[in-house]
Amino acid sequence: MPSLEELRSRFQKDRFAAETLGAEIEEAGPGWARCGLDLRPCHKNANGAPMGGAVFTLADFAFAVAANGFSDRVTVSQHVSITFLAVAKGRRLLAEARQLKAGRTTCLFQVEVRDELGTYVAHAAVNGFAVGP
Repeated sequence: MPSLEELRSRFQKDRFAAETLGAEIEEAGPGWARCGLDLRPCHKNANGAPMGGAVFTLADFAFAVAANGFSDRVTVSQHVSITFLAVAKGRRLLAEARQLKAGRTTCLFQVEVRDELGTYVAHAAVNGFAVGP
């Protein structure tokens, strides 16, 4: 089982989420992961709220870590439904992904995105598809 540092090193290759967005892996285990993002001015929309794309990317990154971090299979997002619930009031977003179902080639995860104050920012359902071994 990979260590947290090994996971962080592996997922640094997800350059859009890790470098451009600034997403970080906080904790992870088989079928779950919690990732965070310190909100910066570049993450804000014209109204001063976190851009939906930043929230979505953090949720997708948490799914990727949860689905792939402890598996030999390569699983990608097949379908994502996200509902934006509230504007983040805090300065850090946290996305927690949990596996609900794992099948032979497909899986289902739920991802909850909150800020550090507990504001429930978004809820996502992610169907994954195993494309690798």
